[in-house]
Amino acid sequence: MAAKTPIKVCVTGGAGQIAYSLLLQLASGRVFGNDQPLILHLLDIEPCLEKLKGVVMELDDLALSLIREVKATADPMEAFADIDIALLLGAFPRLKGMERKDLLAKNNAIFIEQGKALDAVAKKTVKVVVVGNPCNTNALTAMNNATSIPRQNFSCLTRLDQNRAKSQLAARLGVSPGAIKNVIIWGNHSSTQFPDATHASVSIDGEDKSLPGVLSDDFWLKSEFISTIQQRGASVIKARGLSSAMSAAKAIGDHIHDWWFGTENGVYTSMGVPSDGSYNIPEGVMYSFPVTIDKERNYHIVQNLSRDNFATEKMKETYDELKAEAEAAAALV
Repeated sequence: MAAKTPIKVCVTGGAGQIAYSLLLQLASGRVFGNDQPLILHLLDIEPCLEKLKGVVMELDDLALSLIREVKATADPMEAFADIDIALLLGAFPRLKGMERKDLLAKNNAIFIEQGKALDAVAKKTVKVVVVGNPCNTNALTAMNNATSIPRQNFSCLTRLDQNRAKSQLAARLGVSPGAIKNVIIWGNHSSTQFPDATHASVSIDGEDKSLPGVLSDDFWLKSEFISTIQQRGASVIKARGLSSAMSAAKAIGDHIHDWWFGTENGVYTSMGVPSDGSYNIPEGVMYSFPVTIDKERNYHIVQNLSRDNFATEKMKETYDELKAEAEAAAALV
């Protein structure tokens, strides 16, 4: 069998802690397959280029056959040239005492520039995953400034929240996280997100059963479960002194692996994608929905899932926050 053509993958924030955890996953074949060679483009700001050189040295020292070339740069036009995948990890962090509007302003400028650079030099088939927070609105900004790239090629990461939810449910039930499927994250990657286990199932003795039915604790599912996932990132920071890196990197790998290869039959995953009116969520925001992904790498929002009044209110609450963020970002232009 002929060797595959290398794909070009750009990772921004390349000298950061999430990238440090992610790059081995990419280079080892876990994400794109053990037979898919890669050309890696690493982007970071000028003051981080010396650290980025160290990352490149370590990638060289891995001596992995899938890495065909590594390029480190502070120029988005160089980093995004002819790429197949853009993993936008880099963003301006929220500093102590910083107002949210100031954080939006800083990141709006970054993602306007990166969106325009993607539009100018990336392949029109490029798949874009935004991780840098506020990731939903940063993804919206990048997408709106890359008008020649299909909107469906943009997404943001809520798989970390989904993985957190699966872990909490598995612990509650005393099963492996792999036994649980179809947990949903609705809305924003923030403290308003709505983790929803209503349609989830759990495999017991090889048979899929309704997770809420097996758990039989609706109060917990609508209270502590939700708040635990909503606050998990803050809990990690409080305990570790740093934001999630290892788990975030794993979730990025999961997200792009499913986008590249498709979801399994009967399984859906959560992705932040452009709203299209599904579930009465108006267009104009990047909202996390349950999606399936076909073998042509197109995602499809899962339709006609039932919702009670509680779920409808939670979904609107997180939409309202996203709408306010989108309006604030638009006002900065």
